[in-house]
Amino acid sequence: MELLKQRIREDGVIKGTEVLKVDSFLNHQMDVELFDAMGAEFKRRFSGCEVNKILTIEASGIGIACLAARHFGCPVVFAKKSQSRNISDNVFCAKVESFTHGKVYDVVVSREYLHPEDKVLLIDDFLANGEALRGLAAIVAQSGAQLVGAGIVIEKAFQPGGANLRAQGMRVESLARVAAMSEDEGITFAD
Repeated sequence: MELLKQRIREDGVIKGTEVLKVDSFLNHQMDVELFDAMGAEFKRRFSGCEVNKILTIEASGIGIACLAARHFGCPVVFAKKSQSRNISDNVFCAKVESFTHGKVYDVVVSREYLHPEDKVLLIDDFLANGEALRGLAAIVAQSGAQLVGAGIVIEKAFQPGGANLRAQGMRVESLARVAAMSEDEGITFAD
């Protein structure tokens, strides 16, 4: 998606060779028009999949998932990184290690919101090692729903997550795939 790549080139900040800060438009301040264009692109890429639920993980995936859901005409369910008092014990649960935070979370989704008849699309902001997507896919499997694939805004293609998930049979559609990045050389996109 050229619009997204251009925005990454203009406003992304590279830290070392593994961290890409896109806080100004993606995961701190959100560019809603860009999010809407990304949602339309996810709808185009997953047309015909009969998506009736979008699943993401808190927090950065929620805004993107909401605007994608607008194009699919379906609700968004988000996995919470901690179980609060207002969620019953009747949940699907998976362990997820966050690349960004270096922590392991037990993520939960209430059983009320995922069912065997659902066709679920995963949406997230970044794909690095693939742990978040593996955890969300495990939750979909626990529910008996059908996983149609994953829509990712930025994939760090130089890290193993995307290749591993695709090798395991998951359909992964990334709007921007970063092949390499450095503070000196900038960003090289994979496609």
